[in-house]
Amino acid sequence: MIRVLIIDDSAFMRKAISIMLEKDKDIEIIGFAHNGVDAIKMTRQLQPDVITLDIEMPRMNGLEALEIIMRDMPTPVLIVSSLTTEGAKVTLDALNKGAVDYIPKTQSFVALDIVNIKDDLIQKVKAAGAQKSKPFWRMAQKRNQAKLSEKSTTIPAESPTDLSRRSIQCIGVGVSTGGPPVLQSIITSLSPRFPVPMVIAQHMPPAFTRTFAERLDKLSRVRVKEAETGDILKAGWVYIARGGMHLVLERQDFKVQIRLTTEPNELLYHPSADVLLSSVAGSYGSHALGVMLTGMGRDGLQGARELKRVGGTLLSQNEATSAIYGMPRAVNEARLSDGIHSVQGLIDSLHTLEKNTFQPAGLSGN
Repeated sequence: MIRVLIIDDSAFMRKAISIMLEKDKDIEIIGFAHNGVDAIKMTRQLQPDVITLDIEMPRMNGLEALEIIMRDMPTPVLIVSSLTTEGAKVTLDALNKGAVDYIPKTQSFVALDIVNIKDDLIQKVKAAGAQKSKPFWRMAQKRNQAKLSEKSTTIPAESPTDLSRRSIQCIGVGVSTGGPPVLQSIITSLSPRFPVPMVIAQHMPPAFTRTFAERLDKLSRVRVKEAETGDILKAGWVYIARGGMHLVLERQDFKVQIRLTTEPNELLYHPSADVLLSSVAGSYGSHALGVMLTGMGRDGLQGARELKRVGGTLLSQNEATSAIYGMPRAVNEARLSDGIHSVQGLIDSLHTLEKNTFQPAGLSGN
């Protein structure tokens, strides 16, 4: 049974969320709070498995409460967020502070259109609830205990995967739940002379990807942008697929160009990691590097198979540092990964690419 605490200053929203979640026999609503102060108090008392947390609340807002919860009582938190530019900014702040995912507060949600969003909400709560006893949250709890007792913990050294001799010319990244802070850690670590382009399929709605790309561009030494049809891949640039669209690559002589498309329509995720990785494999062959990061589900598994079929290289995130160990688990259990790493291990592995002799991004040889 997954025990859920609902925090929202709107009585209507508290009721709406509880009605949807109570449709599932494996979810129990154990309490409600209407401001950040009560949220902290009830989290400490009830020790829920999952929290749904609104941002705009009296006395103490959701971001302030989230910081304290993650510092003192690490718990999987789902942010209730509006699909606007301002909502995207606040949600990204919350994800960087430790929230595991978000629940879109669309107009249909306000109208209590349960049929359209109930299944997604239940799936996210279950995925978050399944994580609390797993390594990511145990590590958070241990870090908290170490801080409280003023003791330090030693993280064992990790050997990176050496990519310096693999002639990598493009990196394709698949990522979903828990991804924004991981991507921020990786991308902000790259030097301005990073020798290859990177394309990313992060599961996000349309209003979020531009805000996310702009934020990363300000924080990073490489250039980051929301991808557009017609973009020519350049070394040292990161291209984030637009929410609601697949990102595919098309080779034109020595150049590789981005095309955004809604096809195939029937896929669950737009953008899809399967589509992106398959396209990277098709354009770069054995010179392609795939990276599979934290996320719910199995999107990216088929793309990873295609990448490995053409001789490409695949790295994946380990369970201990994944907020949701779904997408990496799928490729790891299929024995497709050439290196399973923590976030720092992935960063160190990517840094080995800088030992390569620079090659123009468009050059390939399938």
